[in-house]
Amino acid sequence: MDAAFTAEQDEMRRTLREILGKRCGPDEVKAAARTDTGHDRELWQRLARELGLPGVAVAEEYGGVGCTPADLALACEETGRALLPSPLLATAALAVPLIAALGTAAQRAALLPPLAAGEWTAALAVPGPALATALGLTGENAPGDWAGGGRAGGVQARAAGSGSAGSEPVGGDPAGAPAWRLYGEVAQVLDGHSADLLLVAAHTGGFARSRTLLFLVRADAPGLVRTRQPTLDETRPQGRVQLRDVAAEPLGAEGADPLPALAATGRTAAAVLAAEAVGAADRALARTVEHVCRREQFGRAIGSFQAVKHRLADLYVQIQAARSAAYYAAWDPDQGALALAQALEALRATAGEAVQLHGGIGFTWEHDAHLYFKRAAADDLLFGPVHRLRAHAAQRSGLFTPTSGTTGNEKAAV
Repeated sequence: MDAAFTAEQDEMRRTLREILGKRCGPDEVKAAARTDTGHDRELWQRLARELGLPGVAVAEEYGGVGCTPADLALACEETGRALLPSPLLATAALAVPLIAALGTAAQRAALLPPLAAGEWTAALAVPGPALATALGLTGENAPGDWAGGGRAGGVQARAAGSGSAGSEPVGGDPAGAPAWRLYGEVAQVLDGHSADLLLVAAHTGGFARSRTLLFLVRADAPGLVRTRQPTLDETRPQGRVQLRDVAAEPLGAEGADPLPALAATGRTAAAVLAAEAVGAADRALARTVEHVCRREQFGRAIGSFQAVKHRLADLYVQIQAARSAAYYAAWDPDQGALALAQALEALRATAGEAVQLHGGIGFTWEHDAHLYFKRAAADDLLFGPVHRLRAHAAQRSGLFTPTSGTTGNEKAAV
């Protein structure tokens, strides 16, 4: 393994940091997050045009840059530093890998080029509280109960036969392909209120033989109603998606099981999220260091006090450890959940200390420290919590599974 970054990766990071440094100050971030879409469309198009950011990990045959998920993680470390409100996570880290893994040849050819070019955005419509389970991060996604479960709740799908009205193909499949109708509601969908394409997890087969599949739904589909929801972290906009007998197209070939692809996507997304959290923590620490070097108390800068130095030094070590874990997970996505846990923990600790070391102004809306604190808290709720990420990783690795020769007392101790 060569841990050194290439010249192209260094150039991408430098260019991205330069662009975001000019366009993503705290005031610009707040203004972009409070628009109808929840992000700066002009900046998103520039990032797509100059850096190919949405298509970094998309194959060149589909109009992408053809890099690896590790390059996407490096880019997200920079977007995390700026707390950039953008559809990058929902589109490039969640939707695109699922289309690439499950989509038919026609679906990939029709959907990936506009997504890679930044012309479309996409969202994975899974109930927000169940997103971490759906991606296999905090529990096994095989039962499929995370999509709603039972005969009520979540989204239900029923076959509508061939050539039904309003069943135009979403992903380029022949018009005679079987059409489906979706009905139900999904809340807390990342970028669900503004995405041009939705990947909707829905139950099929009725109650007794229910299974979860993914369906493609265009934003202009009749019967689709979307509203933006208030969120703790404005820089991660979420929406409620209501499907009132909406025409949809299955993602992939008939009978394809999306659960393994969702778990694989979750591992890669965890590495990307870990890098993003590290970037945010690093910037929050830098801003705090700048403040304590300026702020004076008792005739000296508060950063000169030994207790403050120790607290900042502990944060620096924690962030560097999290960065190493995130970089390793970008190379080996199987370690994504553990890297994400470490990064979220580092971000939460750094954001909390930032609020405290900024003193009375740190917990006011007028100061920017609260942006990092809310990002830390919201990500922990949406993709964690940390202890469940670690518990599931330990379970998957068999860390607490007794061996065949273990005695009764040893089993009890385990």
